[in-house]
Amino acid sequence: MSDAAGPAMLRGIDKAAFAVALTGRLRAHGVCAGLTGVADFIRALGAAPPDGRSRVYWASRLTLVRRHSELAAFDALFASVFDDAVLGVDPHARRTPTAGTFSADDTLASVPGAAPDEQAGAGLPWLTLPPAVAGAEDSDSALAVPQRLPSEVAALAEVPFERLSSAEMQLLGRWLESAMHGWPTRRSRRYAVGPGGRRIAIRPTIARSRRTGWEPIHLVRVTPIDRPRRVVMLCDVSQSMQAQASAYFHLMRALALSVDAEVFAFATTLTRLTTVLAHRSADTAIELATAKVVDRFGGTQIASNLQRLLASHHGGLLRGAVVIVASDGWDSDSPQQLASAMARLRRRAYRVIWMNPRAGAPGFEPQVATMAAALPHCDALVAADNFRALAGVIAQVARCGSPATTTGSASSTRPVSSTRTANSTGSRESRVGTGQR
Repeated sequence: MSDAAGPAMLRGIDKAAFAVALTGRLRAHGVCAGLTGVADFIRALGAAPPDGRSRVYWASRLTLVRRHSELAAFDALFASVFDDAVLGVDPHARRTPTAGTFSADDTLASVPGAAPDEQAGAGLPWLTLPPAVAGAEDSDSALAVPQRLPSEVAALAEVPFERLSSAEMQLLGRWLESAMHGWPTRRSRRYAVGPGGRRIAIRPTIARSRRTGWEPIHLVRVTPIDRPRRVVMLCDVSQSMQAQASAYFHLMRALALSVDAEVFAFATTLTRLTTVLAHRSADTAIELATAKVVDRFGGTQIASNLQRLLASHHGGLLRGAVVIVASDGWDSDSPQQLASAMARLRRRAYRVIWMNPRAGAPGFEPQVATMAAALPHCDALVAADNFRALAGVIAQVARCGSPATTTGSASSTRPVSSTRTANSTGSRESRVGTGQR
């Protein structure tokens, strides 16, 4: 069937019912077609009424298929639906007898068919592709149709970090830098003039009342100024985290460049990497950070390094900040020591998010004693083993900007509602959470 213009293919058919029925069959055959794709398919049929099978194929494929691995199942189902259908594109189609109308005495003989149309563009796109998945130089076909593949990031969304090449890791770093938007904010003690403010500025109001005989007719209102909330990330670079260390370094570099975060790496000692990861070149930054961490791929002392950070002059950075701890929870320190350090960290920080690369495994439970000891002091436990998981981490951090934020997602360990109060000096923020103060 060619793509020449002709009568409408689905004339008199409810396009919404047709799209829903086709989507139901696709889901039954393993194609993950979502509701958004169904709505896009219905809009595509309404915007460009199909006058041939090819248009129906491409409209449904581009809107309902999201993964390259589902193309084979989609093609098989589409062929089973439309191969035996009598389509109203031929005005004499009803005059042609269908199969099964011959009697037992009839003798059938083979008749040579017409030669296929060899003109460019006359065939269907999926029939004019090269016979094998090979380069265009290996095909004798005069017509080459580009294969519609997902973006590079989408193709690597669920690939574990240990299976990524260096080029794919650089792609991850560039994507992380572009994904830093909608960052959490905090309310500062500074005010700016705003019509929706609840506070009245006395001095500007009195100064303006001089024009109206000292009657304060026009009130000057001010509203608090929101500042970006500080983010501090600590990354475990021990032997058990070797596969994820490079990807987490790219995440720390994106944080340092985009939101002016403080980043640290630890194994048996604590190393600050904020300055080296802020280098303009990603390759140079990763090399400098790898060379600066002298104890990488060794043992792990999470509790000792947390206590060292809390006692150092960098400990003030944790006050009111979103703290991200990237580790699998294996620690040579005692669980009691880690629980004590996490309790101090939780009282000082605004939110504590724990990234565990093993949390994405089906049926994961924090059975390690140190991980179980740290878990009650965390606001969220999120998986971080591939691209898609890191996108969830960024979304989790971005949701920390609202005072009413609760971490009740599927990846969180316990819901925490927090309120902020100021003491008499107004310079300290405290949180009241579930079981923590």
